Amino acid sequence: MSEPKNDVAASLSRDGASRSEARADRDDQKPIAAAASRRSFLKSAAAGLAIFHIVPSHVLGGAGGRAPSEKLRIACIGVGGRGRASVDRCAQEGHEIVALCDVDDREAGATYKAYPKAKRFRDFRVMLDEISDEIDAVTVGTPDHTHAVAVMAALRRGKHVYCEKPLAHSIHEIRAIMRLAAEKDVTTQLGNQGHSFDSIRTCREWIESGVIGEVTEVHAGCDAFPHVYCQLDKLPKVEEQHEIPKELDYDLWLGPTPKIAYSPLWVPWNWRGWMPFGTGAVGDWGCHVLDPAFWALALGSPTSVRAEVDSKYHPEKHRLVYPPGTKITYEFPANGSRGPVKLIWFDGNKRIPKGEGIDGEAPGTGAIVYGKKGAIVHGSHGAANVRIGSEALAKDFKKPEPSIPRVRKNDHHNDWLDSIAAGKKAGSDIATYGGPLTEVALLGAIAIRFPGETLEWDAKAMKVTNIAEANKLVAPEYRDGWTL
Repeated sequence: MSEPKNDVAASLSRDGASRSEARADRDDQKPIAAAASRRSFLKSAAAGLAIFHIVPSHVLGGAGGRAPSEKLRIACIGVGGRGRASVDRCAQEGHEIVALCDVDDREAGATYKAYPKAKRFRDFRVMLDEISDEIDAVTVGTPDHTHAVAVMAALRRGKHVYCEKPLAHSIHEIRAIMRLAAEKDVTTQLGNQGHSFDSIRTCREWIESGVIGEVTEVHAGCDAFPHVYCQLDKLPKVEEQHEIPKELDYDLWLGPTPKIAYSPLWVPWNWRGWMPFGTGAVGDWGCHVLDPAFWALALGSPTSVRAEVDSKYHPEKHRLVYPPGTKITYEFPANGSRGPVKLIWFDGNKRIPKGEGIDGEAPGTGAIVYGKKGAIVHGSHGAANVRIGSEALAKDFKKPEPSIPRVRKNDHHNDWLDSIAAGKKAGSDIATYGGPLTEVALLGAIAIRFPGETLEWDAKAMKVTNIAEANKLVAPEYRDGWTL
């Protein structure tokens, strides 16, 4: 049935490649822990892992060589779209898919058919209450605005967690997840897949070799899928009334977001361009593109962030959607022997400029890392196609020997699953790495609401010190019935 007409715009504002590829990359949607003997095995099974992930023979042998006692029992929340990848990868590695949870039977239907033995749920809270004892690990592939509530529910029950990026929809949620993840003896992973690629390790090794000298500035960005992130032309349609599809539990899809009328503008997919649900281009791609510099330079938290946006974008009039283009400047303080670093993000119709010391074109999606001697250029996920910026610098460059552990098959799910078996932290551990990386991206998503103003950020206090209004977006309110 249709929902009653309401002021959708007012309600929404309270939350303060190709179309097919974009669609495939979206995130859909009792007692603590398993038996002690099982956990003890999982923590010790790969105690012999060496620096380059020398893994047990059953892992190298794939699904066919895994003994039943070594299988993780996994529940997957959000199994259509991007969430399906987690289901498939875990199953391909020989683990048991115990349960599937999704609010939309249209999106989840194919996954349900592929895994007929898995128990089905619509509400992850019900699932975790009913079968917690049957689960070792949980994957979360829901839209951004429901990541946090699902991750927190799994962590409270002592489950290992893999969550698609960005980790959460607000910085308050990120900090809560980080605290709880740090308290629990579990293995977590943010789904920035490129962090497990060989190429990101190569990029870091090159930066650390000193070939480009001391890094002072990074230009990064994404020009992919502007039709996904900019929904300015759709704003006049937000008040249209639509019938909720019978296959969709829209109230559960909304989760903690203030109650608003259903619209096919954001369900099941284009939600990334609507700020109450998604985090725009900087939130979606920042965890991929910023990952190499964030890791190699140990950037940590910025002290300020300033956004410039396309002139057609008005922050109040268009507050529900992401701008057609942004330029976001972060200032990171010195850290150890590294001096301060300026990082500038570009997206949409604002493109990464070509600077000095660069042969060829600047990347459309990727980054240029500038040092005092030259530059390194790379693409998106995992510093794809990393190269020295100029032939002149590259010709005398002696590539360093690999020094950073590589991940089995360059696969991010393998890193998580193998780390669970080894009883150690994964590469993009939520508490120490994935959370702080996501926070940088979400600061940019806040800054675009205050274009032209420099937001001074106090990371320890978790607040913008000079613009009080911005802090409403740091910790937006949940609707009744939902808590972290």
